[in-house]
Amino acid sequence: SVVPFFDPGPWGGQWMKEVCNLDPSAPNYAWCFNCVPEENSLLLKFGDDVIEIPSINLVFRHPRELLGDPVHGRFGDEFPIRFDFLDTMEGGHLSLQVHPLTEYIQEKFGLHYTQDESYYMMDTEEDAIVYLGLREGVDKDAMLAELEEAQEGGVPFNAEKHVQTWPMKNHDHVLIPAGTIHCSGRGSMVLEVSATPFIFTFKLWDWGRLGMDGKPRPINIEHGKRVIQWDRTTEWTRANLVNRIDKVAEGEGWIEERTGLHEMEFIETRRHWFTQKVEHHTNGGVHVICLVEGDEVIVESPTLAFEPFVVHYAEVFIVPAKVGAYTIRPHGHGEGQRCGTLKGYVRN
Repeated sequence: SVVPFFDPGPWGGQWMKEVCNLDPSAPNYAWCFNCVPEENSLLLKFGDDVIEIPSINLVFRHPRELLGDPVHGRFGDEFPIRFDFLDTMEGGHLSLQVHPLTEYIQEKFGLHYTQDESYYMMDTEEDAIVYLGLREGVDKDAMLAELEEAQEGGVPFNAEKHVQTWPMKNHDHVLIPAGTIHCSGRGSMVLEVSATPFIFTFKLWDWGRLGMDGKPRPINIEHGKRVIQWDRTTEWTRANLVNRIDKVAEGEGWIEERTGLHEMEFIETRRHWFTQKVEHHTNGGVHVICLVEGDEVIVESPTLAFEPFVVHYAEVFIVPAKVGAYTIRPHGHGEGQRCGTLKGYVRN
């Protein structure tokens, strides 16, 4: 586990404050970076002394043991999977945004992969929605003209006129390959599973509000209009991006489901529901896991390769490729509950 980093934001909510025992006097918490080695730290204990170091140091020092040879061969000493939280419970909408296509991020910014992502709904209010993809028959020129006018201080942009909205409930999973216009609406607690390159988010509309510093946040309509995929309209989005969940395996006391990201994305996600022990294997690649339901589980090595460790609801942990076999089972306050984990890894 890395040390999570919490930060407020103009759309931030109140869910993490309660569940994660954060400072109740803070106005809100918008983000939690809970598996972003470029942003997080590690605590190392030597006797009674605790030293905090950047977690990226571990990636640099032991990339092959951590990532596995296939992932290291593809990404070098970068950690390619990112898990973070976006809290809009009693908060506001995120900015309406789009991420650059791979060829665009290569050409303009010199990066070799882009921020494909997904939203997994940890918790939702009754009227929670996500903005995802465009409506059928969208008028590209009219939409861009209205975005430009709104940015110049004219009529506020009517997002619902152009962008499709989808009602969200707990444990829904929506996929957001680069080039797809999107935005998590208010009333959601989102586990964002994404690729990790430094963030290039092209904001198109920020609902006319100011940032936490009292200044407008940057809007990138010029970049955005060059990467929006205008053919990703309602029916394509419904078929390709919303709750593509298939059962792939089951055993006594457990079910495994594929909720994997779109075929244009390199991250596979698997969800396990379980009341008994589940066997996992890294198969030579790093795993990132979040406990998405249940109070508490314990992670163990059948070969005693590591000390057992306990994971609580909403905590995220990394299983290095070198671990190989490991198991997860309900534990402590989680005994007798149906527990759920969401696991991310790089597809072979």
